[in-house]
Amino acid sequence: MFSSRLFCALMVAGTATVVNADTENSGSLVKVVPADDVEWGYLNPLRGVLSPGAADLWGDRTTDSATGMLVRFKQGFESPPHIHNITYRGVVIEGLMHNDDPDAQKMWMPPGSFWTQPAGEDHTTAANGDTNLIYLEIDSGPYLVKPSDEKFDNGERPLNLHETNIVWLNNSELHNIEADNVEATFVWDSDADLGGSMIKIASGFEGEIRTNASEFRAVVIGGEVTYQAKGLDTEKHLEAGSYIESTGRFTHRIANDSDRAATLYIRTNSRYTVK
Repeated sequence: MFSSRLFCALMVAGTATVVNADTENSGSLVKVVPADDVEWGYLNPLRGVLSPGAADLWGDRTTDSATGMLVRFKQGFESPPHIHNITYRGVVIEGLMHNDDPDAQKMWMPPGSFWTQPAGEDHTTAANGDTNLIYLEIDSGPYLVKPSDEKFDNGERPLNLHETNIVWLNNSELHNIEADNVEATFVWDSDADLGGSMIKIASGFEGEIRTNASEFRAVVIGGEVTYQAKGLDTEKHLEAGSYIESTGRFTHRIANDSDRAATLYIRTNSRYTVK
């Protein structure tokens, strides 16, 4: 928990609330972006309204950097076959998404589903919900779309993990989950000490996510939570598409006052604990 000696400075950077915590938690920083404050553009600005909408939550998809972004698709969207220059991961937030080889039969993935798309592999992407929103993440950029005739095999294989096939583990099975009404699942890891997981927070949960990571990023994938951290003047209501990040030792206080479970996707380079 935070000491009463902790000094926090509150400032606004664009639409994000940033809290800088000194003394006891020297060097720690938290950034909070509610979904309503996300600033949208286009995934392909040259195509304008014909392009899916896009918004960087962190990083910059146009440069050589890791990036996490929201992408939204109109109902009935279907891309032509294409490849990407880099591998990406996708998590469905709203709607129904399909991502596979051009000749593959449609497998519509509902909210909470996860997929990976290897660099160089020919594929199409389609959307079939009234509203369709995903979180898309890359480990390096820029994020580019290229024609199928430039396809290549980078050695990776795609993964389409339908929400109903996800295996959730509880506090009796995981050391970092210490609350009765929280479950977790691990969806990827790498040799760079980074990993991706999701946690499911039951209705009525009030607790904390504690971390001491130099990179901790969380996106609300489903449901809604109330968020509080030392230095925030008021609680933040975070709906699906909202974003939290922190560096250093930090305690994220989270409550689920709704009548359904909330799901968070977490990218981190260090262990976190849910209490």
